[in-house]
Amino acid sequence: MNSIIVEISVIFLPVMVAVILHEYAHGWVAEKRGDPTARIMGRLTLNPLPHIDIFGTILLPIIFVLLKSGIIFGYAKPVPVNFMNLKKPKEDMVLVAAAGPITNFLLAFLSGLLFKIISLIYPEILFSLHLKYFSSAHKGVAAFVLIPFGIMLIKSVFINVILAIINLMPIPPLDGGRILVGLLPYPYSEKIERIEPFGIFIFLAILFLDPFGIYSNVIGNLIFLLIRLFLWI
Repeated sequence: MNSIIVEISVIFLPVMVAVILHEYAHGWVAEKRGDPTARIMGRLTLNPLPHIDIFGTILLPIIFVLLKSGIIFGYAKPVPVNFMNLKKPKEDMVLVAAAGPITNFLLAFLSGLLFKIISLIYPEILFSLHLKYFSSAHKGVAAFVLIPFGIMLIKSVFINVILAIINLMPIPPLDGGRILVGLLPYPYSEKIERIEPFGIFIFLAILFLDPFGIYSNVIGNLIFLLIRLFLWI
């Protein structure tokens, strides 16, 4: 029970930052391309409260921790975007959709870089990761602050890479689906759009049923490769 509580505590902040900045990026790019809907509705803000979805932002990550599934996933309330307000609706849809995953990749890079810097300053943190989160072998202010912060940075890399890759799956309403719709010419883009009402079920089937090894052999391997890359290992 104690280990579960610690696990939840160290993923809470990284999850919040990852999902909120993901949605903020969508709204920010949309406004730059002509759609002020997010600002008008009070969603173009870094204040977490308007973005929090009780299930997606809080309960879902906890469920993944309890299931010990090996992945951590969550989401915030989608930022409203009126694509018809965009200067070039079809082309700008790609930019707006890509903004979220790009933000997560940037957060993963910065988290990995900061962890590398901390590990150079306090090499003992690398040894501590093979123990429980807080070990009596590591005492003092540096250990008390840097070890949990370092663990949060590692979790941040995991969370942001997973969030980016999963959102880039080419299934509407995921970001990758919207990017695909924006890139494909008519009538192919319209055919992809028709998938949207069923997209969430396709996504869940790939994630949990893993037909043809799509997740384990393709998506999972890509996530693992990028996590190693961002953690410099």
